[in-house]
Amino acid sequence: MSSSLSTPTPSAGGALELLSRLRAVVAGESQPLVLPQLINGQFVESTADQHISVTNPATNTEVARVPLTPLSELDDALELAEQAFLRWRNTPVPTRARLMLSYQHLLKQHHDELAEIISHELGKTFDDAKGDVWRGIEVVEHAANIPSLIMGETVENVATGIDSYSVTQSLGVCLGITPFNFPAMIPLWMFPLSIACGNAFVLKPSEQVPLTTLRLAELFMEAGAPEGILTVVQGGRDQVNHLLAHEIPRTVSFVGSVPVGQHIYRTATDNLKRAQCFAGAKNHMVIMPDAPADQVVNALVGASVGAAGQRCMAISVAVFVGDSKALIERVRDALAEVRPGGWNDKGASYGPLISPQALERVTGWIGQGVEEGAELLLDGRGITVEGYPDGNWLGPCMFSKVTPEMVLYREEIFGPVLCCMEAADLSEAIELINNNPYGNGTSIFTRSGGAARRFQNEIAVGQVGINVPIPVPLPFFSFTGWRGSFFGDLHAYGKQAVRFYTETKTVTARWFDDEPTDSNQPNFSIQMR
Repeated sequence: MSSSLSTPTPSAGGALELLSRLRAVVAGESQPLVLPQLINGQFVESTADQHISVTNPATNTEVARVPLTPLSELDDALELAEQAFLRWRNTPVPTRARLMLSYQHLLKQHHDELAEIISHELGKTFDDAKGDVWRGIEVVEHAANIPSLIMGETVENVATGIDSYSVTQSLGVCLGITPFNFPAMIPLWMFPLSIACGNAFVLKPSEQVPLTTLRLAELFMEAGAPEGILTVVQGGRDQVNHLLAHEIPRTVSFVGSVPVGQHIYRTATDNLKRAQCFAGAKNHMVIMPDAPADQVVNALVGASVGAAGQRCMAISVAVFVGDSKALIERVRDALAEVRPGGWNDKGASYGPLISPQALERVTGWIGQGVEEGAELLLDGRGITVEGYPDGNWLGPCMFSKVTPEMVLYREEIFGPVLCCMEAADLSEAIELINNNPYGNGTSIFTRSGGAARRFQNEIAVGQVGINVPIPVPLPFFSFTGWRGSFFGDLHAYGKQAVRFYTETKTVTARWFDDEPTDSNQPNFSIQMR
C-alpha cells in the first residue's frame, strides 16, 4: 500500500517513544506509525513510497506501516555496517561483555514495556509476551560471558621450540531475518552473540511485528552500543532477497517456515555465505501407560494451545501408548475450559492468530481433517471474544483417529490444534516420530527410566524432553533442531552460535635464539622438528 504519512520526528531526547505512541494508535487517538530504520546509529526515515500495514491481530486495525526500503538504501546501510565492523572488531573483549551487561540490565528495566508492545502488534497475552522477552534476556546474559566463550587453545612445544595456538576472530557483517511469533526472543538469539563476537549485525525483522525490534535496538543504543554495529532495515521479500545476494553479509540467520527456510539457505549458500535456517516442526509427545495423568493433562493443554499454537516447539501431536480413551477424554475436557482473549484479560490463556489469512488456512485444514476421517472432539471454530469482534480468534481444537496420511499430520498447523494418535508400544511410537520429516522437538511422559532412556537414545529428533513438554534449552546449550526443521551445520545460541559467528585462526610460532644452532638448517620435508 502507499502512504503519504511521514515518519514522526523523535523527541528532543532522541527517543522513539514507541509504546506511548502505540497506545495512542490503539485507542484511536493517533494515526498509524510509519516506522523508521536504524542506520549508523540513527533512526532515519526511508524514502520508500510503498509500505506494508502492521495490524493488531485482536482487532485487525492498522497500528503501523513498514517501508519497502529501496534497494539502494540497503546497499548504503550495508556499507556503513561494514565500516562500523572495522572499528568494532578490535574492541577489547571485556568491553564487549560490559556492553551486554548494560544491555541486559536495560532489558530487565523495560521488560513489561517490551511485553506490551509485543501484545499490541502480535496479540499475545501479557504473561506470554513477558515470557518472550525473558527468554531473550537469558541469551543476552549468556553473551555477557563472551570472554570465556571465545577463548582459543594453546599447545606448547608441538615440535622443538615451536608452539601452536588458535585464536577466535570475528567474521564481518552478519544478517538476521526473524519471524513473527517471537518478536523479542528470536532477535535476541541473534544479534547480541554476534556483536559480542566482534561482528556488526544487520537485522531485518518480520514485517508483521517490527515494533518490538525497534525498541530492542533503541535500548541497545542506550546501553552504549557504538554507532553502526547494529542496523535495522525494513521490507519484505524483495529486500530479503537483495540482502541475501549482497556480497557484504558473511552469515545469515533465519527462523521461519520450511519453504522460505529452504529458499534462504540455498540462496545464502549459493552466494558463499554461512547459513543457519530454522524451519518447520511437527512435535510429538509420547504418553506411556504409567505416566502421571494430571501432569500429562496440564502439559498437553499448555504445550498445544499456548501462544495460539504459534510456536515452533508447540506439541501438536499426542501419541498415546496403550489404552488411552479415558485420558484423551480428560485432555478434551481440560481444553474445553481454555479460552482465548485480549492481551490484558487475566482469564485468557492465549491470544489471536497472527492474521486473517492464518486463521483461514488453519480452519481450512481443520475442515479437511474432518473430511479425511479424523474425529473432531473439540471444535473451536467460530468462537467470539467479547470486545474484539474482528479478531483472528480460534478456540482450542482437538482430533482423535488421526493417521499419518492426513493433512492434519502432514502440515505444520501453527494454530491451537491438538492431534491424538495411538501406538501399540514404545517401538511403534518411536517409528512414527522418526518417519516424520521434521525433527525439532519431542517429549515422553513416563515413570520408567528405562523407557525414557531408550526414547532419548533412539529418537531422531534434536531436542528431547523427559516429562518436559517443550524442551527449549537454556542459552548455555544450543537450540538443536534436526532434519527438515533445520538447514545448516551450527545452531542458535550456546557454543555453536559462537562458532557460527567466528573464524578460528591457528598460529604456529618459533622464536630464534640470538646465537645460531644446529636446528637452523634447511628442512626439505613438511615434518616439524
